[in-house]
Amino acid sequence: MPFLATTPVDKMPGPYVRRWWALLVLCLSLLIVVMANTSLIVAAPDMTRDLGLSSSDLQWVIDGYTVPYAALMLVLGAIGDKYSRRGALVTGLVIFAGGSVMGSLVDQTHLVIAARAIMGIGAAVVMPATLSLLVAIFPRHERARAITAWTATSGLAIAVGPLVAGWLLEDHAWGSTFLINVPVAVVAVVGALALIPPSKAQGVGRIDLVGGLLSIVSVGSLVYAAIEGPHFGWGAGPVTAAIVAGVGLIAFVAWELRHPHPMLDVRKFALRPFSGSMIAVLFFFFGTFGAIYYATQFLQFVLGNDALETGVRLLPLAGAVFVGAAVTGRLTPRLGVKAMVVTGMAIGTAGVLLLVRVDQGSSYTDFLPTLLLLGFAIGLSVSPATDTIMGSFPENELGVGGGANDTSLELGGSLGIAVLGSLLGTAYRDKLTDLVGGHLPAAALDTAKDSVGGGLAVAEQIARTPSAGPGQAQALVDAVHESFAHAVAGTSLVGGIIMAAGTLIVLAVLPGRRTGDQDRPQEPAAATGDRDETYADSSR
Repeated sequence: MPFLATTPVDKMPGPYVRRWWALLVLCLSLLIVVMANTSLIVAAPDMTRDLGLSSSDLQWVIDGYTVPYAALMLVLGAIGDKYSRRGALVTGLVIFAGGSVMGSLVDQTHLVIAARAIMGIGAAVVMPATLSLLVAIFPRHERARAITAWTATSGLAIAVGPLVAGWLLEDHAWGSTFLINVPVAVVAVVGALALIPPSKAQGVGRIDLVGGLLSIVSVGSLVYAAIEGPHFGWGAGPVTAAIVAGVGLIAFVAWELRHPHPMLDVRKFALRPFSGSMIAVLFFFFGTFGAIYYATQFLQFVLGNDALETGVRLLPLAGAVFVGAAVTGRLTPRLGVKAMVVTGMAIGTAGVLLLVRVDQGSSYTDFLPTLLLLGFAIGLSVSPATDTIMGSFPENELGVGGGANDTSLELGGSLGIAVLGSLLGTAYRDKLTDLVGGHLPAAALDTAKDSVGGGLAVAEQIARTPSAGPGQAQALVDAVHESFAHAVAGTSLVGGIIMAAGTLIVLAVLPGRRTGDQDRPQEPAAATGDRDETYADSSR
């Protein structure tokens, strides 16, 4: 057997014999793309100190990755379909590694943001390519299992990212959290060439460039407005971006409805299995990413865990993902997609709502049930939802299908961090002002209200001031902890209510086992092959 995989998937007489090894490469590629976001959560304090980041700077170090990542996935998935899915994966990994090297070397804020944006572009190529290659390589009866493994990898990365970053930060600077991506990307590139066969769509015409441009403008503007507006005020920039996003979305839908070969056939949203699954992914990651975002901060700033300790404490989430994945693999064929997705969303909602009990005296054990429930819910519900989304696309649109699924996932996570993060910051500032507003100089109060890290930094300065001393510093620390705990509890209530509303919407939209066939996509048999069977199975 040759080292390089050279026989295209569509030329093989039967299932690809090394498909499970190929899945390992796809999951490894997915792992570093997701870890690039989660690892930054624990590296943020070190970056803030070394680079002197303001709250706005830190937000854009994080979201410089998110905006291109979310905006480009649909278009780059379509390009991968047309030219080469494996080529797209390798190209994306190379771009991602290049951005990682840059991020590890620079020491200026704008250059770090630029490096993160380059990584985001690479991730936007990699993410849909992994899913489209998976569906292209695996025969119909094995795809659900493969997608379950893919989904479990996403959940694993949520916990492993902070763990690996924390381990590196024990002895190395924050730049190491960028550099660790490079050897993994190199291994993934070699593995892709050796184990993943060439694959591309057949009979694809010209790419719908206008539709692609409109999708980039719409999604990019929406993510920008969602990030900038809640955190830093609805000034001219965020408002303009929101208007552009709305107009762009209307123009995109109108264009796609008229185009003979649209980038994304928006008529699919009339199909209940597809639209219900897309809504489920969006709402689920809205609540999950938002909750993990502020739970991690509580572990670090209030409980005093360092980066490595925080990563270790997130590991139960990863274990619960695998348990949920094992359960959904057994129960989805028996109970159907709707039962598993709605149950998973309800469990995730319960996990977020448990955090309303958090107060100043809370410990890690108060967060453990939430981590376990969220991890189990990810494993239980995301895999069947993703399987249903991918099952609604014919073979020549797998990259677009992967881009649609991943855009929903990333958009939900971005909105969760932005909206819930904004509510968290507002509640923290209001509570801290009530507690210490008349006891601190205006400048110190402004710094303390900016973030929980800023409040603790002011307390350290007070402790070194002869006229104040440790007593006043400890009083401020207590106020900061109380304010942040109050903010976590209030934000969790809002997040849980939003997730509950999403769960009810999905319950209403997703068809049951008996109604799924009524909403099957009517694709020509020659275009879809066994994909229609996959979609029907996932809907029943």
